[in-house]
Amino acid sequence: MKDKPTVLYDVPGPRARRRNLLWTLLFLVGLAAVVWWVVASLADKNQLEWSKWAPFFTDPRVWETYILPALKNTVIAAALAMVIALPLGALLGILRLSDHRAVRGAAGTVVEFFRAIPVLILMLFANAAYSEFTDISPDTRPLYAVVTGLVLYNASVLAEVVRAGILALPAGQTDAAKAIGMRKGQIMLSVLLPQAVTAMLPALVSQLVVIVKDTALGGAMLGFSELLASVRPMSANYGANTIACFTVVAVIFVILNFALTTFASWLERRLRRGRKSTGAVVGAGAVEDLATPGERPDTR
Repeated sequence: MKDKPTVLYDVPGPRARRRNLLWTLLFLVGLAAVVWWVVASLADKNQLEWSKWAPFFTDPRVWETYILPALKNTVIAAALAMVIALPLGALLGILRLSDHRAVRGAAGTVVEFFRAIPVLILMLFANAAYSEFTDISPDTRPLYAVVTGLVLYNASVLAEVVRAGILALPAGQTDAAKAIGMRKGQIMLSVLLPQAVTAMLPALVSQLVVIVKDTALGGAMLGFSELLASVRPMSANYGANTIACFTVVAVIFVILNFALTTFASWLERRLRRGRKSTGAVVGAGAVEDLATPGERPDTR
């Protein structure tokens, strides 16, 4: 039975299949060799001994004293940054599409400026500014600095995501909205932005994952008590089990980001399904409500 031809690529023949199978086997063998070397190296340095891993399973103080408080700080910083950066990025992205050159130029300058600066430098500048010009407590100042740096950088990146998502929509959407008399603001908020959200969602989620991971920069440079910063005191108090501590922290980061991407995938499927299933017909009264006063279409 012949393989069905495809439009995007040619179906590989017998020789190509054998070659692909050979490369796959070689890759798996190489990967197994690397894993074996890593495990053997850890075993030679006594990093796989049960005594170094046991505290995470037998001593609740590890979680109560180090991991859970640090996890709480990480979630708080990431959540605050997301809640502020998302609407700010959407606003900047919309302003970059403004018909007024001054507004468009100002928004573009802000976006390009903060997008070009590494997020760690933004955190350091924010920490210095809060120390110099505010009376924020030194205990909470690292949290403010981390959130500020994350917001400034990620809002600038999200602004470009929003702008690209809106520009990717067919021009007919705008033309149809103008035909029924909708104003520019109504077109953006009621027509373009809701449709662009679904298309932008994968890129938005990727940037939100970056926010979660970048909270670790605050622990490295500002003394922020986040998840990665908990490794040093744990390792110092539980027999120099650095590898075990890093492994547990890495697994927690993977779980956090996996939960975030899983929720985003569910939300994207729900939005797409809701858009396909809707069959509402816009009546004349609704059109008149959306239309600009003085520009309502004649429905007689």
